[in-house]
Amino acid sequence: MNIKSKDKTKVLIVFYSMYGNTAKLAKAVAEGARQVENVKVSLRQVEELVPKEIIEANERMKQVKKGLTDIPIATNEDLVEADGIVFGTPTRYGNMCAQMKQFIDKTGGLWAEGKLINKVAGVFTSTSTLHGGQETTIITSMIPLLHHGMIIVGVPYSEQRLFSMETGGGSPYGASSVSGPNADKSPTVNDLEIAKTLGRRVAEIAKKIAEKQGQKE
Repeated sequence: MNIKSKDKTKVLIVFYSMYGNTAKLAKAVAEGARQVENVKVSLRQVEELVPKEIIEANERMKQVKKGLTDIPIATNEDLVEADGIVFGTPTRYGNMCAQMKQFIDKTGGLWAEGKLINKVAGVFTSTSTLHGGQETTIITSMIPLLHHGMIIVGVPYSEQRLFSMETGGGSPYGASSVSGPNADKSPTVNDLEIAKTLGRRVAEIAKKIAEKQGQKE
């Protein structure tokens, strides 16, 4: 990281959302990161793979995509410039979605040059059902990040909402929510607060590392 201690620490949230639930978590993560002083936060979405005609034929999907048009498409350069990166993906059979997989698969050049080594990372997800792969999606999403040499953080149990017995998401691995079989259940207040905690923690740790790096330069 080539950042001076006086510069703002850069936190990037990269996500994919089909019905808007992962996007809501992404915005909560961003809000949490912004609570850390001297941190600049950016939201990016990954490229869509669903054919346009299918999106146009689905009114809910169409409206979600319309609401996200102001969020730019993520690039490898965005990753390089960031000090901390939080990845958000809905689950697909206990794993990340194809859109996020394609984005990460295109980072081979960054891996070869070690461009993401020592950047702080976190992961969040949304699933249709309570046991639909929240933990497996987050953990398997961490595997390519480890290959990149990133420093992965989760949500410690100092976040008391992890002890909640209410139906919802959140785990020590990262933020999450349950959207229901029709993807029409928004993240709960607890889900959003845990997402803020994740964003805040990534920002805090990225800032400390960036400042240390700046002191050595």
